[in-house]
Amino acid sequence: MTQVASGQEPLRYLTEEPFYQPVGNELGVFMAAWGKRLPVMLKGPTGCGKTRFLEHMAWRLKRPLITVACHEDLTSSDLVGRFLIEGEETVWQDGPLTRAVREGAICYLDEIVEARTDTTVVIHPLTDHRRHLPIDKLGMEIGAHPDFLLVISYNPGYQTVLKDLKPSTKQRFVGMNFQYPPSALEKQIVMREAGLDAERAEKLVQAAAKARNLKDQGLQEVTSTRALVYAGTLMAAGLEPMEAVAAAIIHPQTDDPELAAALTEIFQTFFG
Repeated sequence: MTQVASGQEPLRYLTEEPFYQPVGNELGVFMAAWGKRLPVMLKGPTGCGKTRFLEHMAWRLKRPLITVACHEDLTSSDLVGRFLIEGEETVWQDGPLTRAVREGAICYLDEIVEARTDTTVVIHPLTDHRRHLPIDKLGMEIGAHPDFLLVISYNPGYQTVLKDLKPSTKQRFVGMNFQYPPSALEKQIVMREAGLDAERAEKLVQAAAKARNLKDQGLQEVTSTRALVYAGTLMAAGLEPMEAVAAAIIHPQTDDPELAAALTEIFQTFFG
């Protein structure tokens, strides 16, 4: 006889407020979508605050958050669940999506375009009026808990012909665009998150603004707000500014000697 496996860890509730600095009315848009339980799509470059924003909203709403980091080997069974053998019994183990549907959590599929196309089809019945999850292996459908919410994210900068969300999938979501914050806000974020003084935080932000222009010169990923926070954290820990910049920004961003030299020159202009 098939049984449901027990012993899964309790769902994660955020007990401390994750710091998030609003740029526009993103909190209002998300709250409106939440009120009607409309699925949400967060679009924006790496390290611009999409995940932090969702953590902040989960804290505000006092809902558990289940995050799935999508990748090319992610299968529908990884999301929905699978049968396991325990002793002489076959038991069913809920996947993260199924747990969220059953228990009323926010399910966050991070970088959804990295998942296989056949995997993303599983979420379609959860993104319209049906709000149910078919589990073919059990021959049943699970109606979503009233507090269940599906959120996905992706980086439009990585779009390719073979790796992008289908228009039919995108149109099932409320879309929210994220970009790197304006310099004044970004400075405040770096100061708060890194514990860095105002002078060095401002230099980091000013240098990053110029470094982002290298996107048009072959740099695949520009300097993110997250990278600035990392660099600021290293500075606050005692590293010299250019050592911190090299470790947190330049080395992770590129292996190309010419681009690395160009980035170094930009940051040295501010940090000497």
